[in-house]
Amino acid sequence: MELMVLLNALVTRLLFVLHSLIGVWRVTAVKKEPKYWLLALLNLLLCLETGLTLKFKQGRGYKWFSPAIFLYLICIVPSLWLLEIHHGTQYCGNEPGAVQVNVSNQDFNQSRDSSHGSEGTDHHIIQTAKVFVNQLSTICETVWTLALHQTFLLLLVVGRWLLPIGVEITRDQLSQLLLMFVGTAADILEFASETLDIEDVRKNYALINAILAVWTWSMLQFPLDLAVQHIGCKSSAPARRIPSLLLCRYSAELWNIGVSLFIQDGPFFIVRSILMGHFRIFNQMLVFFTAKNILVVTLQLYRLAVITLDFRATVLQKSRKGEVCCCPCEPYEARAHATGHQENEMKELVAFSPKEESQAPSEDH
Repeated sequence: MELMVLLNALVTRLLFVLHSLIGVWRVTAVKKEPKYWLLALLNLLLCLETGLTLKFKQGRGYKWFSPAIFLYLICIVPSLWLLEIHHGTQYCGNEPGAVQVNVSNQDFNQSRDSSHGSEGTDHHIIQTAKVFVNQLSTICETVWTLALHQTFLLLLVVGRWLLPIGVEITRDQLSQLLLMFVGTAADILEFASETLDIEDVRKNYALINAILAVWTWSMLQFPLDLAVQHIGCKSSAPARRIPSLLLCRYSAELWNIGVSLFIQDGPFFIVRSILMGHFRIFNQMLVFFTAKNILVVTLQLYRLAVITLDFRATVLQKSRKGEVCCCPCEPYEARAHATGHQENEMKELVAFSPKEESQAPSEDH
């Protein structure tokens, strides 16, 4: 099992490094300046994280946060920024997005028949691979950029699946997190492709930077695992503050609401509203996804109100019954400690004033 953990940790990080190097290669090919290969040095951070994780955590993940995913974002996001800002107009074939990579099978068969022995076959395979790579280089920049966006988001989900989990997160929580990441990645890809493909947006350099900044901000939710984990509470005095109890009980739900309002749907709605209201840019898909963002934000606010009212009713009900309001995410020992503390206080109170209690009516007692 430990061997599989180490293998998964190494393979996943290797995929991250290879994909980021492909992004740097595309930037260098588009800009035609070798100095952009310096972006590859960012992968040294990921290599350093790999060594530290293997040494101190035996390849397993951390609680609430994934450093490998975060460093992968640091490695690949600058390349995607440069590609989107450049956005060349290279011809993409007869149809938009057409990809034409042709390797002549007839030439391969003729060369294989004319060559004798394994050396000739190996030489021709190398030549065929070179031809394939050269034809990949002729694909237009927009197709390359979109492909990098798609593989980037898919690799985030697959990489989070392959990365070894820590002891704090269960397989059930990981499956929930991956399903959430799939929907989130689809929304982010749609936002970037749908807004940046608008012709009027491409003419405004400041608007492109603003959209990419919001896109980068939305990517910061991937390294965090708070969407499926409870924060937990420290066992302290029975009289706990109401906000702390609310955060303890509904930490995962509150995190999901916060991500939607402040990291994803909220910023997406603001950007689309600016495009339609200030820049007078309208199309069918833009209007539809703006309405979708409004609906999601409204439902999240409704969910927040429901959680708050439900928690308030629970606290009032327990306070009337004289019960200790403990967080359900606390361990049993913490709850037992709080309850025992209250019982000890009651016993001390009874021992301190026995005469007063004996003279009191039975109903008051």
